[in-house]
Amino acid sequence: MRKILLIGMGPGGADFLTMQAIEALDRARVFFLPDKGAEKAELREVREQICRRYITQPDARFVTVDIPQRDAAADDYRATVDDWHARIAARYRQILIDELPEDGCGAFLVWGDPTLYDSSLRILDRLRADGLPIDYEIIPGISAVQALAARHRIALNRIGESVVITTGRKLGAARRVADDTVVMLDGDETFAKIDPTGLDIYWGAYLGMKDEILIAGRLADVASAIQRARREARESKGWIMDAYLLRRADGDV
Repeated sequence: MRKILLIGMGPGGADFLTMQAIEALDRARVFFLPDKGAEKAELREVREQICRRYITQPDARFVTVDIPQRDAAADDYRATVDDWHARIAARYRQILIDELPEDGCGAFLVWGDPTLYDSSLRILDRLRADGLPIDYEIIPGISAVQALAARHRIALNRIGESVVITTGRKLGAARRVADDTVVMLDGDETFAKIDPTGLDIYWGAYLGMKDEILIAGRLADVASAIQRARREARESKGWIMDAYLLRRADGDV
């Protein structure tokens, strides 16, 4: 049976890989590298750099997987994502059959952690449900959430309190921002559209990479600076990965 390793690679810096992830790299013989087009070529290049740094097996092979684009403008978000996953699964099915022997071990390097806002696990489950005989193993990675808190030198939770992890889409629909809210996948810059009263923000982009950007402060004071930095970085690099923590300031809880 084909074995797939979903290896959490952390938020982009090669030093974020765990020892378990490094050891897993040498267990696989075929590495499937997602290709999202020229605009996001650096995402593939970072994976390649990690492989070159840590893989010692001379017979490792690399296979590029073209990833179809999702219709970002569609009205039915869940149906659009389901269709997108189905198209990716079809690509994965064919390439696994063509490139990985039936008793082979392959790997996908997953940005951050495979269990937090990533589709790879769901797509493999879809393939298994559709009858493709594969097994998989998850190697956890350091998530952007952990890296964000570490780089800002803050704790994610306050004493005895909970933390909400959500998306920009959900944040925009919330009636009230929870006291400690981590926000991911906020391409619409929702942080600049909500009521900033009593909120601090700890924002970071390209965490752990050479182009890392960090901004923190009262949301009302720094929202425009974050927007400006975010847009300039995305225009320069062609892509951006960022996350932030919204925290209701002491006395405003």
